[in-house]
Amino acid sequence: MGVEVVTFGCRLNAFEAEVIRSKAEDAGLSDTIVINSCAVTNEAVAQARQSIRKLKRERPGARIVVTGCAAQTQAAMFADMAEVDRVVGNDDKLHGDAWRETQAAFDVGASEKIAVSDIMAIREMAPHLVDGYASGLPRVFVQVQNGCDHRCTFCIIPFGRGNSRSVPMGAVVEQVRTLVERGHAEIVLTGVDLTSYGTDLPGAPKLGMLTRQILRHVPELKRLRISSIDSIEADGDLLDAIADDARLMPHLHLSLQSGDDMILKRMKRRHSRNDAIAFCDQVRRLRPDIAFGADIIAGFPTETEEMFSHSLDLVEECGLTFLHVFPYSPRPGTPAARMPQVAGPVIKERARQLRAAGEAALRRRLQAEVGATREVLIESAGQGRTEHYLPVGVAGERVGNVVPLTIAGSDGERLTT
Repeated sequence: MGVEVVTFGCRLNAFEAEVIRSKAEDAGLSDTIVINSCAVTNEAVAQARQSIRKLKRERPGARIVVTGCAAQTQAAMFADMAEVDRVVGNDDKLHGDAWRETQAAFDVGASEKIAVSDIMAIREMAPHLVDGYASGLPRVFVQVQNGCDHRCTFCIIPFGRGNSRSVPMGAVVEQVRTLVERGHAEIVLTGVDLTSYGTDLPGAPKLGMLTRQILRHVPELKRLRISSIDSIEADGDLLDAIADDARLMPHLHLSLQSGDDMILKRMKRRHSRNDAIAFCDQVRRLRPDIAFGADIIAGFPTETEEMFSHSLDLVEECGLTFLHVFPYSPRPGTPAARMPQVAGPVIKERARQLRAAGEAALRRRLQAEVGATREVLIESAGQGRTEHYLPVGVAGERVGNVVPLTIAGSDGERLTT
């Protein structure tokens, strides 16, 4: 057996899983399971612990290494688990030395389990070109940024990822060019706080400039997609690219978190409800067919029914299509954990209502697509995605191609042709 990486959490973790696998295998590890953990909620941490126990029962001879955000913030907790052989830090996991040291520790039976560096001391970010992507894989990710300089009161992630740091523009463009040459049709730019891209680089270029440089210097690129952004930080170049270049996909996922101004202040967010609505209106004028997704937290401390209704209304007022709902869970050490908490059953019910609103919004968007012709990226033998990231049932199309298809209907969950 080689190295198996089990990943929880965000797209960035999914990208980094490929880097981990490559570095660990190069270091000589075998019969090893790496848990790439997430710390965004208590549930995510619990899922990682459950997975560790389950995997050890299934493969008692395998070594288990834990890394990721939860490993960075709660290293001792994972090290105390009898099933765990090593805990590797969230920056360390991207470097070959950490995995060579892990292999050496396995060989000599070292008792020290924890190999976690000070994430806040990391100031630079090296580009990681993933060689493990299968040639022609339809959609691949390029990490352009890591960490976060903001301190939202509910969020533990800056302590798991460190401060914001960016990959230089030239290195990003070269990565994109290389991946396009390998036959990948769609590139997704990803990071922890993507719209803070460039603040640590000479000249402080912004995400919009990076986007325009990629589109300009890699003309063979078929599709460029941007993952989650903070709308208040979207710059003019990014808006111009959305308006001017059809290769930049008309789909943005927004970090909104709440639709109530008082809750947004208590979250220490930097936008207001009206800012969110105005941004969506502005982008829709530039690209009328744009599809928006959003992260919304249900049951943040002190949230009343009226405050919650403002979040629920935001689905309509922003014209959201995809909703990612987080039932609030207190993260130890965050200011929100010390605020008056909303009862668990209330949080669960509010999350249910938000998810129902999101499902209804998606069904409406799917129905509105009937009769349209869309450029569909074929992801597998049975499914593709439109420019707007809407799923489409397909048959008989070659995986990796982008083909124009006329939408015939919808089954409520995906489009049909």
